Amino acid sequence: MCGIAGSLQIDGGPVDRERLRQMIGAIRYRGPDDTGIYCQGPVGLAHARLSIIDLAGGHQPMSIAHDALVITFNGEIFNYIELRNELIAKGHRFISSSDTEVLLRLYQEEGERCVERLNGQWAFAIWDAPRQRLFLSRDRFGVRPLYYTRLDGEFLFASEIKALLTCLQVPCEIDLMGLDQLFTFWATIPPRTVFRGINQLPPGCSMVVQDGRITITPYWTLDLTGQIEHGGATDNQLAEELFELLQDATRIRLRADVPVGAYLSGGIDSTVVAALAKKSAGERIQTFSVTFESRDIDESRFQHEASSFLGTSHSSIRCRHEDIVSVFSDVIWHTEQPILRTAPAPLYLLSRLAHDSGFKVVLTGEGADELFGGYDIFKETKIRQFWSRRPASRWRPLLLKRLYPYLPNIQRQSLEYLKHFFHVSPQALSGPFFSHLPRWELTAKAKQFFSASTRAELAEADVVSSLLRDLPSSYATWPLFAKAEFLESRYLLPGYILSSQGDRVAMAHAVEGRYPFLDHRVATFAARLPASLKMKALDQKYLLKQAVKGLIPEVIRTRAKQPYRAPDGISFFAGHDEFVGDLLSPQRIKQDGVFDPGATDALVRKFRSGRETSVKDNMALTGILSTTVLLDRFMHGRNALSGLPSQERHTPL
Repeated sequence: MCGIAGSLQIDGGPVDRERLRQMIGAIRYRGPDDTGIYCQGPVGLAHARLSIIDLAGGHQPMSIAHDALVITFNGEIFNYIELRNELIAKGHRFISSSDTEVLLRLYQEEGERCVERLNGQWAFAIWDAPRQRLFLSRDRFGVRPLYYTRLDGEFLFASEIKALLTCLQVPCEIDLMGLDQLFTFWATIPPRTVFRGINQLPPGCSMVVQDGRITITPYWTLDLTGQIEHGGATDNQLAEELFELLQDATRIRLRADVPVGAYLSGGIDSTVVAALAKKSAGERIQTFSVTFESRDIDESRFQHEASSFLGTSHSSIRCRHEDIVSVFSDVIWHTEQPILRTAPAPLYLLSRLAHDSGFKVVLTGEGADELFGGYDIFKETKIRQFWSRRPASRWRPLLLKRLYPYLPNIQRQSLEYLKHFFHVSPQALSGPFFSHLPRWELTAKAKQFFSASTRAELAEADVVSSLLRDLPSSYATWPLFAKAEFLESRYLLPGYILSSQGDRVAMAHAVEGRYPFLDHRVATFAARLPASLKMKALDQKYLLKQAVKGLIPEVIRTRAKQPYRAPDGISFFAGHDEFVGDLLSPQRIKQDGVFDPGATDALVRKFRSGRETSVKDNMALTGILSTTVLLDRFMHGRNALSGLPSQERHTPL
């Protein structure tokens, strides 16, 4: 895992080597083990390396055929051994044992379609000198980030936005439309970001920059059209097939020349991954977890249960209110976008624990909820669909109250309010976003704190309706459950879960996360399962639970889903409100101009008074605060973006 950056001079002029040094220096923490720069003619590629495979021979940028092909690569290709053997059989000769060289020679053999053969997580750029073409690609689920911008006569790309901003010609301005999207969906919709003029390559897409033109081509999407039948296979046969897929997905993700650990949350997903890792490795593994002071969100009991059952060497870190406050600014520096919950902060601390324990690689369970129906939003959708068929029912809505015992406001509301809030009607049921409208509308209530000028600029925007253009052509014919899975895996997963809670806070401490559930073979298998095998009645992740019987503790296999949460607004008012007092003062809010000073001050006073706060209040406070930190660290503190010059190194093969 690494950091990459590069420049292509559209007009054919020479690349500024110093610019590349600054760009890669700004994200050196992603790859502290080595750096390299390649400059030749109109192209320049830079690399900061976190050495995991072929520690001695995997230096980058890497080239073959006398610099005809040059690559800078962030990620891992987990099936590189199998691909390497295929390429050797076709006559390719390898100098290194790295997956980077396999990727480069696979491109040499198959061209742009090489990405279809990859099992991994990646963002890379290959300079194809004979064709004078820059080829870039991002993995199927968007595990690894890739940003780009275009100036007059120059194309720039990098793993992170701050690398692009070291170039002073790149504007450093907030994109209010991107902010509007984030304050609705928790993330921006690719290619947009919250920085004006800076784009992200969407997951599952490749890009070609040639002759001054930028062409983006999707090569993969999660196909949920097959959620009708499963070929007559029995539940037991499907459970066995799933187990074998997960076992192999975990096995190849243990490929590394450094120790591999695992995160252990106490839930079924991470426990399954840790159990499969131990089974494949055949030895004791190291696990890591985060705990909390509040019993409502702490899962340490289940973490200890899992560690004891699996026999892992276990380490944990306790996250207090003051810990969230102390790292919050740095978390936003790394997420490079506002957040609506403080959840990334404990994961930032967890990755620091893994790093300080000597680990560069951890396995984790992300993706299982999206692919196997594990989130409450899927259960909520099913209950709402059930209620919508008889809107006058007095007992069907009680299922929703049972679903959210940890949300007191839901418990107090009347049935008429719940019917309105959850869009319970036959008309709403037929809408394309039925599953997600309650969540999006709740999140969007935080936009009530936008200033008059922000509202005026966004007056014509309708981010939900604009999402219609991004849906697959067959989407309208999909089952409701499939639509919900698509929205979750297409937008929230890459835009927030794998980004703000994943790559960004892990790579802040040079820790690579690997996700067996996001192996595309597992995802393709899951996509073809009928909803009844993912959620039987209201039993979430039914088939997954059947597949792992005996592998993990029964108390964890059968426990109810507990959403990962962290203390939100209260963290900033537990004796540490000077942080908020500075950033959210009426003077500061007025100066920035994004939010309304009076409304924001009223919200701050509500928290300070100790009055009961709602989900909307907590999202609004965290969103406003993180946006202000973003403005402070990037827009107002741009001089801090410049990195130190790096030692140049380029590896020809």
